[in-house]
Amino acid sequence: MTQVQLGEREVRINKIQKLLSMGIHPYAQSFKKENYIADIIKEYENKELREIETIIECPNIQVTTAWRLMLYRSHGKLAFAKILDSTNQIQLMFHRDQCKIIKTIKNQDWKMVDEAVTELDFSESETWKLTAYKFMEKMVDIGDFIWVKWEVFKTHKGELTIFVSEFKFLSKAIRPLPEKFHWISDQEDLYRKRYLDMTMNPESYERFLFKSKFYKTLREFYFKHWFTEIQTPILDNAASWAAARPFITHHNDYDADVYLRIAFETSLKKATVGRFERVFEIGQDFRNEGSDPSHLQEFTQVEHYAVYRNFEDNMHFTEEMFDYIFDQLGIPRKLKVKDKDGIEREVDFTTPWERIDYTKGIYDACWIDITKYGIDDADKLRNDIKSKKIEFEGMDDMGTTTLIDYLYKKVLRPKIIGPAFIYNYPVIMQPLARISDADNGIVEQFQLLVNGWEICKAYSELVDPLLQQANFDKQAEAAERGDDEATSWDDAFVEAMEYGMPPQSWFGMWLERILAILTEQENLRDVVMFPLMKLRNENKDE
Repeated sequence: MTQVQLGEREVRINKIQKLLSMGIHPYAQSFKKENYIADIIKEYENKELREIETIIECPNIQVTTAWRLMLYRSHGKLAFAKILDSTNQIQLMFHRDQCKIIKTIKNQDWKMVDEAVTELDFSESETWKLTAYKFMEKMVDIGDFIWVKWEVFKTHKGELTIFVSEFKFLSKAIRPLPEKFHWISDQEDLYRKRYLDMTMNPESYERFLFKSKFYKTLREFYFKHWFTEIQTPILDNAASWAAARPFITHHNDYDADVYLRIAFETSLKKATVGRFERVFEIGQDFRNEGSDPSHLQEFTQVEHYAVYRNFEDNMHFTEEMFDYIFDQLGIPRKLKVKDKDGIEREVDFTTPWERIDYTKGIYDACWIDITKYGIDDADKLRNDIKSKKIEFEGMDDMGTTTLIDYLYKKVLRPKIIGPAFIYNYPVIMQPLARISDADNGIVEQFQLLVNGWEICKAYSELVDPLLQQANFDKQAEAAERGDDEATSWDDAFVEAMEYGMPPQSWFGMWLERILAILTEQENLRDVVMFPLMKLRNENKDE
């Protein structure tokens, strides 16, 4: 923090003491806000309103509203300001001879205080009368919260304005708001201090309003299709499901290491053993992997299970879901989407979408038939990949499953614009998915791809407990060989399956990714209100 900023902060702190000495609480307990600014604008922008000269002589109470002061300029007997609330901003006008402050007297009720109630020293050399107009000018700063009351009019330039006859001080900001155009160029500060980003940048604020509406619309779609929303544990004894490295923590009371979930899948699936036919959950997952603009270690998913459906049913369900979301939120079907290298392409979300065979696509791209490699064939696959002059970071330590995944990301994924369903995965890629009746080397699974972004995944479920246990055993062997992304075993899950699990299909969608696409952002942190950031050395006043 610069000396100038530090000085302003100290000045504002001193004002808190002066407010208290006047009997004005610098942090009000509550207030009654009757009108949101957007509602005021909607009601009065096309109404016939009285002239300001008439209002000054005899104002009428029309509106009461409140929020943060964003601008203040005085001109003799008049002062103009702007306040910003959660819906919009509006101009205020104060007149020196027609303004009152609602003041707190210690241990008494709120009272109206006219000008010249008392005299206070505000410096060693100056005293002045406490008038509301002077109070506004001297004691209220940009960023403070105030409550205002009285009549709406239009200025000679046609700007809708509230003539403030009464106001009340609500909350003192002791740090000044940033200078807008200089501050918003610091991308890291946008993430660390999102509350300032949303205050100073309307586009950022609107993005998070859109996110809320998206979640509401998504839930509406599920409820329309007779799904039940449930909650599953975040801490678990096993980190089964995906090829991902988990976060591990220690449960002191149980004296045991536990895992932050990498998916909701096993808990949701166990609910189908207990009578639920359609369940979904929106919540956080955690994977202890690298960060980049398209990956977060903590991220939000929606997952669902639908009994008696297969992965092809989920393809149609996904298209129907996106049609509903685009229609309800008024989103155009054609969007500009940048891939992970910053290359922008136009993506047409009009359904139906393209279907692409995973195994055939990789074979066509590099002449490697991934269906020929088992869980123990990592060395052979690695050598075959290198023989094609293909390499990627960390491949010498990867098991077969992870090698195939990274090969796909290297040779096939960059070529697909989408939206496209990628299907026909080898069985070792997904130990929880159902094996195809037509080909026992393939599982019934798809991913939705949009210009390099993997948006969602779904598959027909494996409900055979004996085959599930065998798959877990194979993954455990891979973990023992050093593959830290291998799926861990889960005996409690297998036991639940042994009580009988109905045929079903799973679906999971990464919500930050689809939100980034719909709001045309390149970095997932731009759709996370308060993303986790690296600690940096700074003192508390900076």
